[in-house]
Amino acid sequence: MTLTQLEIFALVAEMQGFTAAAARLGISQSGVSHAVRELERELGVELLQRRQGRVELTDIGRQLLPRASGMLGLAEAMRQEAADARGLRRGTLRIGSFGPTSSMRLLPALLARYRQQYPGIEVHIDEGPDEQVLQWLLERRVDIAFAVLPDPRFVCCPLVEDQMVAVLPAGHRLADRPRVTLAELCGEPFALSGAGSAELVMRLFQAARLQPNIRYRCGQLLSTLDTVARGDAVAIVAELSLPSRPHAEGYVGKPLQPAVRRQVGLALLDGDQASPAARAFLQIADRLRIEGGLAGLNARENGAA
Repeated sequence: MTLTQLEIFALVAEMQGFTAAAARLGISQSGVSHAVRELERELGVELLQRRQGRVELTDIGRQLLPRASGMLGLAEAMRQEAADARGLRRGTLRIGSFGPTSSMRLLPALLARYRQQYPGIEVHIDEGPDEQVLQWLLERRVDIAFAVLPDPRFVCCPLVEDQMVAVLPAGHRLADRPRVTLAELCGEPFALSGAGSAELVMRLFQAARLQPNIRYRCGQLLSTLDTVARGDAVAIVAELSLPSRPHAEGYVGKPLQPAVRRQVGLALLDGDQASPAARAFLQIADRLRIEGGLAGLNARENGAA
């Protein structure tokens, strides 16, 4: 078993195809297929199956993929430990991000500082819903991830404080209220966004023993906001995920009553085994927070509108 075989197996599983993996790696499809066959032969199990033009993991393949990702992550950490001894001049950093809050509000300042100090580190950004990003971190598919804190599973660094806001059509009867209650939202058609804090939103209603009238389940934040702007529903999202000019888009954001705040930061799976590139990114983020470089992103007290 070689690291190259594990890398090819993980990439084929991620891209759901031998051809796509071969193109990414810059090798022939037959070379990719051979590497997977050799790995399967050594392990004595079938890891991947071709079905209707796609490649899918078998049950045992799904079980072993996190192991392979973990071994590859540790191998990369070893390479970076060696690079660190030479001044962290080379390496790869894989960051998990969960949408506008981290990708558009936090990452630009952090990446600018990071690339200035470590220009030789290649940075990859993978974006997905909150829980998926954390699953990537658990499986070591990413080295560091943005997360809603606290989370006892990880080594965490808080960066900014955000709040959840009700998003209403601009002409809605509640749009002039300084704050909106969950009970008031229950009387309206509700759009639940799967792009971010859907689980948090449902926990809020459950804790208040309320049931929202869910009419829409939107996979993306933009489709959620568009549904609200059309006047078809109301929603709850994180304030930092909203564009800077919500009035121009046909909706307004109003803080909840009582206020629901959330803390956003960075998470590492294991501080001791984290790669030098990931630790350096965490240190830069913490230093930027202390310097006040992220202070302007904290949730406003007087509303999002």
